[in-house]
Amino acid sequence: MPWLELSGDEHHYLFRVRRHKDGDIIYLRNLRDQMLCRYHIDRIDKKSAVLVLEEQKEHRVEARRRLHLGWCMIDPKTIEKSLPSLNEMGVAKITFIYCQRSQKDFKTDFKRLEKILLNSSQQCGRSVLMELAEAKSLTQFLGENPGSRLLNFSENRLDDKACIETLVIGAEGGFNKDECSLFGEEMVVGLDTSLILKSESAACAVAGKLLL
Repeated sequence: MPWLELSGDEHHYLFRVRRHKDGDIIYLRNLRDQMLCRYHIDRIDKKSAVLVLEEQKEHRVEARRRLHLGWCMIDPKTIEKSLPSLNEMGVAKITFIYCQRSQKDFKTDFKRLEKILLNSSQQCGRSVLMELAEAKSLTQFLGENPGSRLLNFSENRLDDKACIETLVIGAEGGFNKDECSLFGEEMVVGLDTSLILKSESAACAVAGKLLL
């Protein structure tokens, strides 16, 4: 669009939090494609602002490889705290899985998570929004994502050069025997530590190792 009118949360963020003023140049994305748009602020009042487009060009800002995390469902409040870090590291997609040790009353509030991702992406500059999805069971997830690896206790250490596109991380307490049996031994990887990590710590650890 040759111009934009901002109001509500967007207006508050740019002019109360970021303290932009009339005449400033700002860069915006729609987070659906790789286009970076340069606008100048043409008019501001207390509730709205008009931005005029000056230039748009393709500019990719993304991780060096694609990583899809199958994350067994844990407390949504914990997910919300970890999501910005995973977004900044460049995780492409997270599918929340209801595994055997997930508490079934935990529900995914996708609208809330997407708002967190939008705010995080404004800070880190990534060009496309992280994808979010849900699977009712580990069996369903593997049917949709064959070839997934499992993070568990294993002497097959996770290497930062490993070509892993999809990795499953357990909830608190890990996986039961039936779930582990869904993976061949060669599909299980472990971190080089004797410490027991929380689920969210494991998610950040593998994202950092594989993406940074």
